[in-house]
Amino acid sequence: MKHPINPADDGAQMSFDGRMSYSDYLNLDKILSAQHPQSDAHDELLFIIQHQTSELWMRLAIHELIAARSAIAAGNLRTSFKMLARVTRIFEQLNNAWDVLRTMTPSEYTTFRESLGQSSGFQSWQYRLIEFAVGNRNAAMIKPHAHVQETADLLAQELTRPSLYDVALHRLDAAGHAVPDSILARDFSRPYQAHDQVTAAWAQVYQNPAQNWELYELAEKLVDFEDYFRRWRFNHVTTVERIIGMKRGTGGTQGVSYLRKMLDVVIFPELWDVRSTL
Repeated sequence: MKHPINPADDGAQMSFDGRMSYSDYLNLDKILSAQHPQSDAHDELLFIIQHQTSELWMRLAIHELIAARSAIAAGNLRTSFKMLARVTRIFEQLNNAWDVLRTMTPSEYTTFRESLGQSSGFQSWQYRLIEFAVGNRNAAMIKPHAHVQETADLLAQELTRPSLYDVALHRLDAAGHAVPDSILARDFSRPYQAHDQVTAAWAQVYQNPAQNWELYELAEKLVDFEDYFRRWRFNHVTTVERIIGMKRGTGGTQGVSYLRKMLDVVIFPELWDVRSTL
């Protein structure tokens, strides 16, 4: 009969009195005690953890997107590629999470939906910051956060900075692929409007990848991100329709009808338009 394995025999640390442990490093006591269901419904814990983990992944996505934007602005495109690839994988994780939430039926959701009050994912300031950072900008979307001045200020400040797509267009222009001054010097707080000359500039990159390899790879990294971002939006719509049908969302939006409109939003329009010109 084999004796039980003793990790200490292999040098594993077994005593953590006065030393940092795994739980200490990750602050697990705070994380695992941050779930406070407002009802006795069994499935409310799933709903809470689904959204809390999504917010954690979004926190990392913001960290990577902001760093990627700085790298691109500084001309360090290769440095940004790893960060952008990581953001794409983060959104793959966010997409997979919908599969877990979809195990909850409409009947199960109704057992605790009233406990949510007016809270809604529509009010996620991190999601809004991601949209603002990559280039989908709408100052009106700051209003749901006006009750927390620090958050409202953070989002307002983001609108004063060039977006991820803006800095990519500056790199495109700097490399000799002319982007109109009206685009380069635009009011960053305003929604971006597609321009034929920008499509033509990207076309130059795609028509000769070997001579424009870094810009070519940057373009594809941006398309990768938007591809997964679109999938996340689509999965969101499908999950909401599966669970609440066509009812209004808890945050007051028209629910599925509102989310379907968001499917038509394009973040990097010329990178999609250029495919029709090649």
